[in-house]
Amino acid sequence: MQVSIACTDHNLKRGNGDHSKQSTTSPNVVNQARAKFRTVAIIARSFGSFTPRHISLKESTGKHTGMKYRNLGKSGLRVSCLGLGTWVTFGGQITDEVAEQLMTIAYESGVNLFDTAEVYAGGRAEIILGNIIKKKCWRRSSLVITTKLYWGGKAETERGLSRKHIIEEIVRAMTYVINQGMAMYWGTSRWTAMEIMEAYSVARQFNLIPPVCEQAEYHLFQREKVEVQLPELYHKIGIGAMTWSPLACGIITGKYENGIPDSSRASMKSYQWLKEKIVSEDGRKQQAKLKELNHIAEKLGCTLPQLAVAWCLRNEGVSSVLLGTSNPEQLTENLGAIQVLPKMTSHVVSDIDHILGNRPYSKKDYRS
Repeated sequence: MQVSIACTDHNLKRGNGDHSKQSTTSPNVVNQARAKFRTVAIIARSFGSFTPRHISLKESTGKHTGMKYRNLGKSGLRVSCLGLGTWVTFGGQITDEVAEQLMTIAYESGVNLFDTAEVYAGGRAEIILGNIIKKKCWRRSSLVITTKLYWGGKAETERGLSRKHIIEEIVRAMTYVINQGMAMYWGTSRWTAMEIMEAYSVARQFNLIPPVCEQAEYHLFQREKVEVQLPELYHKIGIGAMTWSPLACGIITGKYENGIPDSSRASMKSYQWLKEKIVSEDGRKQQAKLKELNHIAEKLGCTLPQLAVAWCLRNEGVSSVLLGTSNPEQLTENLGAIQVLPKMTSHVVSDIDHILGNRPYSKKDYRS
């Protein structure tokens, strides 16, 4: 099974052009929706006749691995609550041999979700992942491979989300991809709640296939979208959350506590944004909070990274958390978050919120 993810650029815009202008099927639909409805909650209610009934996220546990499986949103697709991502690592930071070790550890631990993208390592990440699956003779039907589309190449026709690249409009193109058997589901990445709702309404109006998930950044220091915006979309139209960067690009691992190592990503020119984030005033405050959070981890008998991953998993709207790792030891440690999850009681979560200076989000936050 495969899930195709439609991405947007860093600023959460649609890229080179407004896709709503490319549509030849009633282009006023999206504009009218945006003009008339101002909040996701109201938009969702306006399409109530198409809204699926609420279904609780049911979790099951693998008998031999202890891995937990959840539905991807309200679709019937079952995914491991922890997935393995390939950004930066496959075809980049690590060798093909290490990549195979990581996939083997993940697979034998019950992970069935592997995430990649056409832009990762210029396409090599997808190739490496595919070669490993073939070499290991793993049943393709037992795996869920997610790939992302947007930054495909340098030419105007090789990037973006036009039909030339993979759309008369994104929804129509994704429906075509699924109907052709190239994917079984599709989702979004870094889309706003409004954009996701627009895609859903267009799909329902023209009998097309709507998205089932949104890939979003989610960790101790980045939580508003997943905890405020996406719950409404989950309950109203079934959109699940597939989250990434649970360790905040390595900040939560403590690797930057005493500065930026020469071998780290933050020392690379292309990751100047990460370096600026670490040395900023907010970054220094986060480092101080991590020291306090480490005391909670010690009481629970786990490491701080395990606590951070388990904190993400405790959110019932999160279908799967994508792990990014460059060595087997780190992956094994992060997978251990499964054992920490039962310890994430309301009391522990409250203590974490207190240290972070956050108040827990409630239903009123995203229904007001």
